[in-house]
Amino acid sequence: MTTNDPATRPTESAERIEVSRLIPAPAGAIFAVLTDPLGHVDIDASGMLMDAEGEPVTQAGDRFRVHMDREALGDLPLGKYQVEVIITKLVPEQEIAWTVEAGVRPHLRHIYGYRLAPTEDGTLVTSYYDWSELPPEWKQRLDFPVVPGSALKATLGILARVVRRRAA
Repeated sequence: MTTNDPATRPTESAERIEVSRLIPAPAGAIFAVLTDPLGHVDIDASGMLMDAEGEPVTQAGDRFRVHMDREALGDLPLGKYQVEVIITKLVPEQEIAWTVEAGVRPHLRHIYGYRLAPTEDGTLVTSYYDWSELPPEWKQRLDFPVVPGSALKATLGILARVVRRRAA
């Protein structure tokens, strides 16, 4: 697939970004990375995820801790902090989504996720970021998207590399 293929072009609405990439691997191998807390650190293209603690997730409601460093984005002087990742959707080998909770109230309620669709050549992986459920006060205070579509697309490239290396 080329980047001119409509299935792989980034799509963006006022409050959602989606990017896709064909990864030449089975959905199960990709899902193993996406359900592993350290897998999130391994594939992060934003530079914010430093480390993670917790067991691989298996269902909605599971949680793990991520150590963050916002200085990688250079937008807010938050420095190092921690967030709890809460899985909001998990359909094995098909979709995983989560939100994050930090020390702020109300919680931001922005959703990150991946959809996986098997193909003859591997798996079409769509990464999405949706901030439509963000409370209005946060939409006024912060610039969204926090993570641009280019970082989501880069993360898919890193995911392909990590999956390939884990299979070797």
